Formats: sequence, C-alpha cells, structure tokens
Amino acid sequence: MRILNLLFILLTICGCWRPNSWSSLYKRVAYYVYTSIIVFIINTFILSLLVEMTLIMDNTDEFCDNFFLLIDLFNTFFKAFILLINRKNISMLIDILTKKPCEPSTSAEINIVYKFDKSIENTTWYYVYLEVIAYLWMVLSLLINNFRNRILPYRAWFPFDYSSTFRFSLMFTYQLIGIAAANIINIACDSLIWGLLVHICCQIEIVTHRLRRIISHSNVLRDCVHHHYDIYRLAFIVNERFRLTIAMQFITTTSVVCFCFYQLSIATTKARHIEIISYVSVTLIEIFCYSWYGNELKTKSQQMSDNIYEMEWLTLDKNNKKSLMIIMRRTIVPIQITCAYIVPMNLNTFMGILKTSYSFYNLLIQNV
Repeated sequence: MRILNLLFILLTICGCWRPNSWSSLYKRVAYYVYTSIIVFIINTFILSLLVEMTLIMDNTDEFCDNFFLLIDLFNTFFKAFILLINRKNISMLIDILTKKPCEPSTSAEINIVYKFDKSIENTTWYYVYLEVIAYLWMVLSLLINNFRNRILPYRAWFPFDYSSTFRFSLMFTYQLIGIAAANIINIACDSLIWGLLVHICCQIEIVTHRLRRIISHSNVLRDCVHHHYDIYRLAFIVNERFRLTIAMQFITTTSVVCFCFYQLSIATTKARHIEIISYVSVTLIEIFCYSWYGNELKTKSQQMSDNIYEMEWLTLDKNNKKSLMIIMRRTIVPIQITCAYIVPMNLNTFMGILKTSYSFYNLLIQNV
C-alpha cells in the first residue's frame, strides 16, 4: 500500500526527490540540473540579501524586513540540504512503514492506514492553500506598490546595474521565483515530517487493533511485540534524522514572529498589515502542526498500557502475559520527538515559542 503520495509529488516539484521511475541517465541528469537550479536560486538570493544588509543597508525598517526573510531562506536551504542527503534514509523509513510487520494485513487495518494517510493529505492541502493565498496576496501587493515604482520586493545587492526595464523586470521575477521555491520546499519538508509522525501514530493504532485479537489469535502476540519495538525504532530514526531540522524551524519561527510583530507595529498601509498577518499566520500554523503531531504521538504511545489493561489479559497463559509486560514496560518511556534532544515537541513548547517571541519583540521595541 502506497502512502504519502502527495508529499512525494511536492518533494519532486521542489527538486528534492527524483522519482524512482526516472532511472535512465538523461532523466537523472535532467533532474540533477533542475535541483541545481533551485539550489542556485535560493543560495544567490541569500547572498544578495546578506551583502546588501552587511555593506549597504542603513535603514532599520528595511533591515528588519530583510532579516526575517534571510533567516527564513537560511532555514529553507537547510531543509533542502537535509532532504537531499537523507534520500536513502527517507526511502528506508517508507519501506519500514509499508512492509511487515507494519504492513496492514486485514481490511480493518487497511482502513486505519487510509484514515491516517488521508488526514495528513488533507492537512497538507490546507497548508498548500494557506501558502498560496499568502504568496498571491504578496505578489499582488508588490505588483501594485513596488513594480510600477521600480522597487524590488526586497533590497538586494547585484553585481550589475538593473535600472533598465528589462533587467529590473528580470530581477523582480527572480526574487518572486526565489520566494515561491522556498515556500514549496518548506511545505514539502514540513509535511514529510508531519506525515511520518502521523504514520507512527497509525502503527500504534494497528498494534492496538491486533492486540485486541489476541484472545482468539494468541499466535499474533509475538509479532505484536516485534511490531511495537519497530515503532520505537522508527520514531528514533525520524528524531535522529530530522532533529536539527526541527530545532532550526523552532528557532527560525521565534525570530520571524518577533520581527513580524515589529513590522506590524510600524506598517502604515492595510495591504502591508494583511501581508504580514498572513505571513505570521502561516508561520504559526507551521510550528503548531509540529507541536500538535509531536504531542499526539506522545499521547498515543502513553495510551498503549491503558489499552492493554482494557483487554481480557487474565485469560492468557503465562508466556503471553510476559509478552504483554514487555510492551507495557516499553510504554513507560513514551515516544517523545525533540528539538536536538533538548526541547520536547509538544503544545507546551508551542506556547513557549509565542511567549519568547513576544519577549524579544518587547526588547526590540525598547532598543529601536
């Protein structure tokens, strides 16, 4: 059974996942060239902003405007880098989820997988819609206010004069493409991590379903013990491979929300207010989903022992009771996804990010 199909389509679009069907030499080369173009656009965008901010820019408001975009682009490049170097690991995680013992074996289990996969697909679509709406509003605002006044969306340094109409239009389009590429990479990477967490929750649900059948099918209990171990191993691999991505996302969100609050306080037009509010909304929803799915995974792993208690385990023989004890002892330490093994990814952390962002915002206001 195939899972996370929409996410891999997004990964392919953003240049971070070559389709397995593209196995011929010319298709591989073509996709590597496409990936290189995406990476080149992001990197040169970062460099142009960094040079402008370091050597030329002397306006505080424009500096803040460029700064939150710069750290967002740094985060995007880091996500793309993690995705590119972890292709084999991502394939391994998908293989674990789609092969025994994780593979659904009955119609009821197939329905469980479909329910969870559909939920993350719906979440991804909602995330895409929000990003597209925010991006289109930004483009419309820039075309009305910036393009006709020959002002780039963001002040940036270029090693040539772009005052001519053609060069200005080219650089204007280049910056819009860079922002669009960054948005797609963010959507793809975030949704992939959320999807893996959702499917780990799905596997816990499948194990629970199988455990409810052990009274009439006691031979499946041994497989359930191995399956439960694989779930913990799967969660460990996800945490190990994406811990820095999650940590970078939390740090970036704190900084971006802080500077967006500042930009909101000095904005003078309604269009600018709407643009900043939409950007902050997408950023907060992004980090909320990380916190929500991390919290859901911890809660579901803790509920395993309660689910076992609710079964008619007293009728089992001694060996089967020992097998259940192995699972229960393992659930004493719940599955907890963390930021670089330090900060747990849950709803309390989300509230902490909001408080930290507001504290930094107050500090920034006092010193500007």
